[in-house]
Amino acid sequence: MKKFLTILLIAVGVFVSPAFAQRATIDITQGNVDPMPVAAPDFIGADDQTMGLGRDITGVIMNDLDRSGLFQVIDQRAYIQKPESVNERPRFADWRLIKAQVLIVGEVQELSDGRIQVSTRVWDVYSDEQLGAVAFKTPADNWRRAAHKVADFVYKTLTGESGYFDTRVVFVHETGPKENRVKRLMIMDQDGANPIPLTDGLNYQVLTPRFSPTQQQITYMALFDNRPGQVYLFNIETGEQEQLGNFRGMTFAPRFSPDGREVLMSMERNGNSDIFIMDLSTRRLTRLTDNPAIDVSPTMSPDGRRVAFTSDRGGTQQIYTMNANGTNQKRITFGQGRYQTPVWSPRGDLIAFTRQYNGRFYIGVIRPDGSGERLLTESYLEEGPTWSPNGRVIMFYRQTPTRRDGSGGQTQLWSVDLTGRNLRRIKTPGDASDPAWSPLLP
Repeated sequence: MKKFLTILLIAVGVFVSPAFAQRATIDITQGNVDPMPVAAPDFIGADDQTMGLGRDITGVIMNDLDRSGLFQVIDQRAYIQKPESVNERPRFADWRLIKAQVLIVGEVQELSDGRIQVSTRVWDVYSDEQLGAVAFKTPADNWRRAAHKVADFVYKTLTGESGYFDTRVVFVHETGPKENRVKRLMIMDQDGANPIPLTDGLNYQVLTPRFSPTQQQITYMALFDNRPGQVYLFNIETGEQEQLGNFRGMTFAPRFSPDGREVLMSMERNGNSDIFIMDLSTRRLTRLTDNPAIDVSPTMSPDGRRVAFTSDRGGTQQIYTMNANGTNQKRITFGQGRYQTPVWSPRGDLIAFTRQYNGRFYIGVIRPDGSGERLLTESYLEEGPTWSPNGRVIMFYRQTPTRRDGSGGQTQLWSVDLTGRNLRRIKTPGDASDPAWSPLLP
């Protein structure tokens, strides 16, 4: 477990052409982006072992790029040239014939200390120029991490923005019959690979896990027997957990502040729920709302100045914002139905939410001032949006209806980009809910 979390990847050389911005690039701020045709031959290796790793690494890279919706991966069977070295200049005419705009060439080398070096060059096929080059050294069994790093490099080279592939997702893994579900924490790579359980689900149930933006730490709500649910911290590297105070009422829906030093949460007192914030170093608790309505699901803006939350003080569940000290509380959603689970984008420009209306559930986004509401997905039941670290993709969970014979009802993770057109299912070992996306790994 610890080895998986302390992967060493060292960039040994990076070059980006200053001219690439005028050539093969993607403007991802547009509402509808035509996928860019990309070619990637299997990464070159000197023997069977490195050639096998090369094929695996190429597969992960192209899967990452394809799932982003921004790139069209050209079938390798159409390739005319087979590169023999990462350092040779491609025959660009061959790649233009198959309509590739970008060519990714890579090589895997075994080093004397047992590690491997993964080297990559990105070429603009139409301008006959190199856009960038990068190399990583890593233990051979961590090749998948190197592949995600390369995919992030390609994404940034072609879009100008950080990628989101070298990340993980923590979620609630659900097993057992619907009337007696076992819910435990599980963590995996963002593409569904390497799932690892963090809790056994036998001694307590878990809900709403959330990643720290600065540490290998998770906050979540846990239910023990018949006691009120409480908020906990979980250290991913050590497996240690601790309760954030011992409160008589329920504490729930926790979320870290952007600097990781505080945790926002809802707390039940005398049958009413309000928003509180706790300083993790002093354990000092500050109340932010004091309203007879139910205030839940706080989320803080990336600059730490504002908080969004859900309240039914207007008669139905709607999204409100306030200053980080609790002042200037105002409603920002006014549509029909109920709005809940707001989550502030890492970019600060949007708030994702769940909307329930007319027997259907939607995942949408809205600007912090309440303008520009857009619904991205719709289904029988979907909730729990979480942002990729670059603010371009939202992951959530979706449940199918249960049939009369008791079958169905599966709960699965999905992702969608801000256009609403690139909807993808994320593979998990069994039912999964409440995803939380990590920041980019160090």
